Amino acid sequence: MDAARGPSGHPVIRVLLADDQAVVRAGLRLILGEQEDIRIVGEAADGNEAVAMAMALTPDVVVMDIRMPGLDGIEATRRLARSDLGASVLVLTTYGLDEYVFEALRAGAAGFLVKTDPPDRLIEAVRVLATGDALIAPEITRRLIDHFVAAAPVSLPPAGRWGDLTGREREVLRLVARGLSNAEIAAELFVGDGTVKTHVARILAKLQLRDRVQVVVFAYEHGLVTPGGAG
Repeated sequence: MDAARGPSGHPVIRVLLADDQAVVRAGLRLILGEQEDIRIVGEAADGNEAVAMAMALTPDVVVMDIRMPGLDGIEATRRLARSDLGASVLVLTTYGLDEYVFEALRAGAAGFLVKTDPPDRLIEAVRVLATGDALIAPEITRRLIDHFVAAAPVSLPPAGRWGDLTGREREVLRLVARGLSNAEIAAELFVGDGTVKTHVARILAKLQLRDRVQVVVFAYEHGLVTPGGAG
């Protein structure tokens, strides 16, 4: 994260906006730019420009539209995820584009919101992603994942990696995949938040996954949970 700090002393989150509609970018800039801990460092009108600007400006978070001319948001997200930039991608979608959500997660997005979400949720999402966490908790996200991952082909989990998990770690993985936060998992298992964080960190390391979103994808892809169910 950028070393600069806002008036309150909090680190400033550097954000790049990527959307082909100028009016949408203006709205995002208005919402996010008013926050003392968020700075808009650039605006891109297509995927190619988003990738190039991200490499040059090193934002903490890229707010990415899916459908853009030239290079779309999914491929732009994939390229950023493969780089060593370290920026988290927050994908914006609409109800008419829900079929792209799962592909965006597989491409490396750290979270996504629908464009009808309230401004405070967008602000919260940017702050969450800037910490290196993933945004999968909101109920709308849970329903979208449930619906679209149902169409993904199911394959057996890699025996070696799956076998490395303890019984409790498998239980935590399934709860993460259901969209539960650390606090919710802690309440479900009657353990402390710190214990859950330790389990999640070990799951990521053992399965060689980047973040909680990849845990969700892994679990659904391998049939470890079922859409709408507990697994």
